[in-house]
Amino acid sequence: MAAQQSQGIQTLLEAEKEAAKIVQQARQYRIQRLKDARLEASKEIEAYKKAKETEFRAFESSHAGTTSDAQTAVDKETELKLQAITQSYEQAKDIVVEKLLARVTLVNPELHRNLKKLEA
Repeated sequence: MAAQQSQGIQTLLEAEKEAAKIVQQARQYRIQRLKDARLEASKEIEAYKKAKETEFRAFESSHAGTTSDAQTAVDKETELKLQAITQSYEQAKDIVVEKLLARVTLVNPELHRNLKKLEA
């Protein structure tokens, strides 16, 4: 009877070892699947990043000419406005100086409005 119980216990221990081995294999398989999924995801991310970078470079190169054209147009407009301001200055400077001198030299001596007359 003792031999039979010993054999049953031995069978249970072997079954437990077998189960632990199966669980360990399942864990290893799951870990490997996670690693593979991460690797695949990183490859997809890199491919997407390269595609978007190429798309951006194409967009940038196609619009690079329009920014230089816009800059040229703004420079021309600024130059025209500066010329108009300079011309206006040249035309009006003598008149403005004359008006300023006339106002500075025009002196009307009069008492301040807050000053009261003293009655004697």
